[in-house]
Amino acid sequence: MKKVQVVTDSTADMPESVVRELGVRVVPIWVRFGNKSYRDGVDITKEEFYSRLSSSDEFPSTSQPTPEDFSAVYKECAAESDGIVSIHVSSKLSGTFNSASLARKSVGDKCPVEVIDSKAGSGALGLAVMAAARAAKAGAAFHEVVAEARKAVGKVGLMGMVGTMKYLARSGRVSKAIAAATRFLNVMPLLTLRDGEIAPAGLVRAVSKGMDRLCEYVKKNLPVSEMIIVHSRVLEQAKQLRDRLSEYFPKEKAHIVELGAGLGVHGGPGVLLVTVRRS
Repeated sequence: MKKVQVVTDSTADMPESVVRELGVRVVPIWVRFGNKSYRDGVDITKEEFYSRLSSSDEFPSTSQPTPEDFSAVYKECAAESDGIVSIHVSSKLSGTFNSASLARKSVGDKCPVEVIDSKAGSGALGLAVMAAARAAKAGAAFHEVVAEARKAVGKVGLMGMVGTMKYLARSGRVSKAIAAATRFLNVMPLLTLRDGEIAPAGLVRAVSKGMDRLCEYVKKNLPVSEMIIVHSRVLEQAKQLRDRLSEYFPKEKAHIVELGAGLGVHGGPGVLLVTVRRS
């Protein structure tokens, strides 16, 4: 029996075991070092990416998957699906949603395709994708998976801290003056998502204080049905945060995932995020 296929892009930070279990198709973001381009998670692993990011004189850039990238995946899925629900990183952060929307036309009338702007990224996008994919795996009809995806998009959120503003400044996500100020004051910025855009959420002087704020964020969003903790090269901090959050959410159900290259270009090493889907 055919089922609905859920598609996303590689900025959706999810456990690989869950991606396989739910059969999610992931279209990779392109990462470029110098003259060479790599498909995030396909041609370059997270370990390779962060190693190069720290050691290379070339600052990497990213670009969204092309409409042709999406079209190839959609056509494969259309042959064996009753519908395709494609959920992507915020259109205010990337042109990925636009590429997917353009590719939708290539499928024609063979299979319905719904392209959804998550207004999120990283684990928050991942949580919306997982909710939709579970509905699809359970045999939900196309319109039901679309409804579940849109419902989840309205219930996901994130807050995180960034170890350094250097990478956000180099990628143009924040001004170099702000980055210099945080370095001069020896503080770490807290960031969140508001209406699909990265927004400041305060400053802290220590990782422990940042974790206090992340715990407060989760407490304010209770009850939480699912959680992903995302980090870049700070696994022990992620585990410590999971332990602290066990007061609000079962430790054994909280996923820990490393930030992928598509967003790691902007955050660099030292990112720690908590992403939740509210009940």
